[in-house]
Amino acid sequence: MILRRVARPLLASIFLAGGINALRQKEAHAEAAKPLLDKTVGEKAGELPSDPVTLVQVDAALKIAAGTMLTVGVLPRLSSVLLLGSLVPTTVVGHAFWEEQDPQKRQQELTEFLKNASLAGGLLISAADTGGKPSLGWRTRHAAEEVGHQVQGKAGAAQRRMGAVQGKAGLAAAKATKVSEMATAGAAKRQGRAAGMAKGKGKALKAAKKGAGRAKSAATHRH
Repeated sequence: MILRRVARPLLASIFLAGGINALRQKEAHAEAAKPLLDKTVGEKAGELPSDPVTLVQVDAALKIAAGTMLTVGVLPRLSSVLLLGSLVPTTVVGHAFWEEQDPQKRQQELTEFLKNASLAGGLLISAADTGGKPSLGWRTRHAAEEVGHQVQGKAGAAQRRMGAVQGKAGLAAAKATKVSEMATAGAAKRQGRAAGMAKGKGKALKAAKKGAGRAKSAATHRH
């Protein structure tokens, strides 16, 4: 985006200029940094580098490197955090306007403090800028929602498969019931036909016996 390509170099310019100037005049900056070092390093001088010239060079190299990265857009969020880390102690300790008794010096230190506070605000915005990409929080929520959708989809698919299985089982049961009913009806029909045939044979046999009796009776009367 064009806005970022313009804003980042503008934000980094003061750090680049300050770092280059500190390297060129490291002795003067080291002398000015002694009160700051006494307040920040203090009793830890044995654990941390306490040589003012060395610390000025390290701070200047950090400003130049991080400022260059921010200018060209290489790891802009990281470079913004590095510049912010360099700016905060310098602002709080180096421009402690509340410690000044002289009104004019207090106003000067307050002005410098507010300038650095403004730069810190710009660096915070730059550190939080994702370049148009979704933030980490959004990606986390989106991933959680996607997992939830996948779980719900799998649960729905399982329910559909279970419903299909139950439907097939119901059809099979209904088919078995129908087959059983048809078999029962066929057996009843066969039994009915057998009973009818047996009854018909019984009637025929009676009729035959009756006819035979009549014939015998007629023969007896003739004799």
